Amino acid sequence: MKTDIVPYKPGDYKILTNIWEKAGLPYKDKGRDSRERIEKEIKLDCNQFLFAVHDGEYIGAILVTHDGRKGWINRVAVLPEYRHHGIARKLVEAGENWLDGQGIGIYACMIEDYNNDSFEAFKKMGYIPFEGMRYLTKRKFPEI
Repeated sequence: MKTDIVPYKPGDYKILTNIWEKAGLPYKDKGRDSRERIEKEIKLDCNQFLFAVHDGEYIGAILVTHDGRKGWINRVAVLPEYRHHGIARKLVEAGENWLDGQGIGIYACMIEDYNNDSFEAFKKMGYIPFEGMRYLTKRKFPEI
């Protein structure tokens, strides 16, 4: 399947949230996933949103970030009718290539425990489960 990978541009917010909604990926439109926050994030050198496009239709998305030492693959979403065609793999590879260009050689992702499909997909792409770590967060506000 011929798929192009293109970067998010200012004004692409509705395209992104439509993909997330159709793919069943929850998001916080009043917090960290608000239009204002995302439009601000894309201007930073450490973030990159990418889209998968097939025949002019936006069919997938990914957020790639880094902290200068480690890269993070986040928010991979593919429309249900396009799953199992290698779209997520293309998005992840594009994200890894972007990280390479940023001088980042360690890639990581966090997958919620209910999401077995994503867990298995990342293992097939060479990601190794990291045992023995606890993940903690602290949020200033619940909606972020």
